[in-house]
Amino acid sequence: MAKIKGANAVLDVMNKWGIDHLYGLPGGSFDSTMNAIYEMQDTVKFIEVRHEEAAALAASAEYKLTGKLGVCMGSAGPGAVHLMNGLYDAKYDKTPLVALVANVPTSRQDVNFFQAFDEMPWFRDVAVWVHQAKTKESLPVLMDTAIRTAYAKKGPAVLIIPKDFGWQEIDDNYRVSANNLSADNYAGPTKESVEAAAALIKAAKNPVVYFGLGASGAAEELKEFSDKFKMPMMSSYLGKGIVEDSFKPYLGTIGRIGAKAPNEVQGHTDLVVWVGNNSPFSILWFPKDAKVIQIDVDPEKLGKRHSVDVAMKADAKKALRALIDAGEAREESPLYKAALADREEWDAWRKSFADDHLKDEGRVRQEPIWDVINKEAADDAVFAIDVGNVDMDHCRLLEMNGKQRWTTSGLYATMGYGSPAAMAAATAYPDREVWHLAGDGGFAMMSEELLTMARYNMHVLTVVFTNETLGYIEAEQRDESNQPLSGVILPDNDWAKVAEGMNVKAFTAHDKAEFEAAVKEWKKMDGPAFIDVKYTKHMAYSTELNTLDDPEFVKYYHAEALHPFSYFADKFGLNIDTASGASGHSEDKSEALKVQAVSSASKPENAPDTTSGASH
Repeated sequence: MAKIKGANAVLDVMNKWGIDHLYGLPGGSFDSTMNAIYEMQDTVKFIEVRHEEAAALAASAEYKLTGKLGVCMGSAGPGAVHLMNGLYDAKYDKTPLVALVANVPTSRQDVNFFQAFDEMPWFRDVAVWVHQAKTKESLPVLMDTAIRTAYAKKGPAVLIIPKDFGWQEIDDNYRVSANNLSADNYAGPTKESVEAAAALIKAAKNPVVYFGLGASGAAEELKEFSDKFKMPMMSSYLGKGIVEDSFKPYLGTIGRIGAKAPNEVQGHTDLVVWVGNNSPFSILWFPKDAKVIQIDVDPEKLGKRHSVDVAMKADAKKALRALIDAGEAREESPLYKAALADREEWDAWRKSFADDHLKDEGRVRQEPIWDVINKEAADDAVFAIDVGNVDMDHCRLLEMNGKQRWTTSGLYATMGYGSPAAMAAATAYPDREVWHLAGDGGFAMMSEELLTMARYNMHVLTVVFTNETLGYIEAEQRDESNQPLSGVILPDNDWAKVAEGMNVKAFTAHDKAEFEAAVKEWKKMDGPAFIDVKYTKHMAYSTELNTLDDPEFVKYYHAEALHPFSYFADKFGLNIDTASGASGHSEDKSEALKVQAVSSASKPENAPDTTSGASH
């Protein structure tokens, strides 16, 4: 019978599942696997990163972008530990992933050997499946099980491979279950739930749609549903991009990073059609007495974030179609009219800054830069978004068309996600533009991966927005706890010089024209490029405070053209309780704005950094 080395068998199983590459970094305990990669280089591409965390984050991002499982690897000891952050990203965002983890040879285990520790307990919390091979013959079977289980349970699976097993030969007679993989095919709703939901829709005065990532694939149904029943729509952050931003009834993302209109409208609805959404922040929104129709394929999610009147355990696409067919068309409600007018004013206001006429302390604002991105990004561009204030800018300012794709670290929200995600995007979509967008805080965490992009000539544009602060945490300290800024100030850096030192073509942009010229230069290139944007230190509009009756607030945010939601309510005959608003926070908003004005607008250039660390 034909023989095959254990490590080669593991990679062969991976190939048979349609996976032709993996991310990782060599280590002595993985010599057998590296030898297998060398021998199988015609069918297996090894993408060598500069830190194992990047390998795990890239593998996680790959599934988010493509629906296809990613594979990463880490050697015994520190290599295994370095994977952990990326594995938790996969766990939180329910992302199938397989991590191959080396262990020292079996003869060196349990004797306090170099780099050896008991790896099984280390991975039990993060993994949906973790197993260390006990025999060389089990390696291909375990790899097959790892992939199958990761897909089935939607999370990271970890296979631990002792070094000596990878070298040893086994019979080449194992079987692989890849042909059993099929797309999810969830059920439609029950007749009773459709009838009950249709009755609530008919009776509602001011209904809205609130959707999330679980509505992926149901864009047309969402739009048709909104149009027929005249419901304004809002989404969680991870729901952005499902419906194109140009669809007027889509108000945008709700929450601190979202736009003004959805945050105002949510407080005045009497019915929420809740579709495929498990945002943990949802508990903060919507009136407690509002009726809720919730659609989700996972019964554990039904009623988790809000009391539910009609629970529909069903596929979003099928459930929305059933409701469209069952219900009667509605006229535009006062809330619908007010919501669309509120959004229209917000859009006009933010676009009024796009020409770069207004500088904040001499530095370019957010809107001119993102106006260039909107105009220059390809119709099928892929965006790798880091974590921080860049999410707010992306959420509010990037006008996605429904064909473009994007990814971020969602529920885990780890800074440093952008670089590995960009590498995954460039690997999965080599013929598409990849935009890596990050703040200077998040970029610094995984900046070494510019070396990887350069090495493999990935067509990635890295844009770093240098505002010299951990801006998202700065805003928390100002707006939520009303405290002096502590630990958020970052020193400026010549990031373009850093990028050039890593063999990446680099630019520094101080205004819209310089940024646009640099983008156009990259679009003519084949490989990676880097732009350091010297960005405003001025915080973006606070939808948490949103106190347009306060002249100080209006002045700080240049919000003279904006009206409070009560203006639109009065205009369209919507009766609202002015005591109920978009924010459920109890802090004194005027005091928060004073802290903001002093600590941000007048922040000394060399203010001391008094603490270390910040929330990711």
